Amino acid sequence: MNQPSFTPTGELIIAAAPSSTSNDFDFLQGSWNIQNRKLKSRLSNSKDWQEFTATGTMYHVLLGLGNIDDFVTAFDGKPFEGMTVRLFNPQTKLWSLYWADSTKGILDKPVVGSFDQSIGYFYNTDVFNGQDILVAFQWDKTDPHKPVWSQAFSTDKGKTWEWNWYMNFSRKE
Repeated sequence: MNQPSFTPTGELIIAAAPSSTSNDFDFLQGSWNIQNRKLKSRLSNSKDWQEFTATGTMYHVLLGLGNIDDFVTAFDGKPFEGMTVRLFNPQTKLWSLYWADSTKGILDKPVVGSFDQSIGYFYNTDVFNGQDILVAFQWDKTDPHKPVWSQAFSTDKGKTWEWNWYMNFSRKE
């Protein structure tokens, strides 16, 4: 994984890859079936995974400088919907990815980053269960017809990672 860096005062530094463009997420446009594999408990040395399916649809906004997708599934028989708003800053060549879902109804702090060829790396700092963490999202579009999204948390500024969620996408027919 592309490792983020920090200033001497501990601020996260995120620099765009030279190949970063506003077209980086074009592969995701359309409708998808999503196979999920998610740790039942994060940052607790859990080895128990939950597997479930979801659907999603992505479309462009802001003349291609952004896109929005939805994520629809059910947890314990209850409907769940999430959405991602992705915005590309042409000056910095960085993407900001914002998440919101039907449990909270707010946009989370964005993960920020870019694609280095076929792999996208996105980071932010956050708090999980009272603990400071570094969050990583990784998009692998090596096969744009079967992209993979994954999420990891680090409690030691990226020295070690707990990968806790994988989404395998396949295009709806």
